[in-house]
Amino acid sequence: MESISTLNDRLKEYFGTSDDDQPIFRIVWADEQTEKRRVSFTDAGVELLYPEVREVRKYPYIQHFYVLERLVVVPDMNLYELPTTKMSYEPVWTYRNERGPVRPVWTATKFVIDTLYAALGKSSLAKYVDSEKNTTPEGREQRITELQEEIFGNDTEAMDAVHYKEGIVVPSNYEKGEK
Repeated sequence: MESISTLNDRLKEYFGTSDDDQPIFRIVWADEQTEKRRVSFTDAGVELLYPEVREVRKYPYIQHFYVLERLVVVPDMNLYELPTTKMSYEPVWTYRNERGPVRPVWTATKFVIDTLYAALGKSSLAKYVDSEKNTTPEGREQRITELQEEIFGNDTEAMDAVHYKEGIVVPSNYEKGEK
């Protein structure tokens, strides 16, 4: 089984980094994550006269689980709450099942990210992959011709007449009867 460090290296290599070399995705232990956040209450629940920035647990609602995080731009409406950063890691997936925590593995991690990208329309699970022949104008023209033939191959005047209910279909086993 791969270590978390190895998985994070693979995530960085496979999915890349930001401009300041932060990995786009990372796996972390939820209990260890903190962030600087503007708060109006102390840990004991006492309301402060003036909000202040404190380092607080990032996931107080997730305990004893690994979390897959994605680096995202902090929306303008949240900059007041997270005043020390313009980029933040946000949770994508918690590694657990009905019995509790599970150890992260590469196949599941990649599947979750591919699914996320597919939902965003940026899938690495491309349904149609261009072949090498599509790189030249002649190759593209040939591919367009093949697609048109595949899509509209049996378009004839007779088929159009049947489609628009102007034609008559005579079955091949039809026998003309005498009147």
